[in-house]
Amino acid sequence: MIRIGNGYDLHRLVEGRKLILGGVKIEHTVGLLGHSDADVLTHSIMDALLGALSLGDIGHYFPPTDPQWAGADSIKLLKEVYKLVGDRGWCVVNMDNVIVAERPKLKPHLPAMIDSLARAMDINPDQISIKATTNEKLDAIGREEAICAYTVVLLESIND
Repeated sequence: MIRIGNGYDLHRLVEGRKLILGGVKIEHTVGLLGHSDADVLTHSIMDALLGALSLGDIGHYFPPTDPQWAGADSIKLLKEVYKLVGDRGWCVVNMDNVIVAERPKLKPHLPAMIDSLARAMDINPDQISIKATTNEKLDAIGREEAICAYTVVLLESIND
């Protein structure tokens, strides 16, 4: 048996915050604003995993109104979400991700992001694809006001 989930997240770029994507700190003049570390890629992945199993979204498990999640490391949250997936008898077959950002150029950071995410979920790096693109200077992302990420994940039952 298989299940497919998709995820999406977007956060505003602001001064005074770190830019973290896929658990990797990237040097940049601005970072993502959010209650946690605002890692849009990891948030998109968590929503895709939860959605594939009809378990809601990350706001259900880690509400932004709860002070215990302030500044939370999204990789730690991903580990908790992936434990929920495994506890229900599922594992990742593969996932495909797209990060949309005008700057910084992300291609040099993609291998580190893949390794970080693979370690967090204890899966092979070749099960994770991450692509980076721009919005050709259109909309809030194109004006460098935000970064977003999209994820599609395929899960299979480990009980079959």
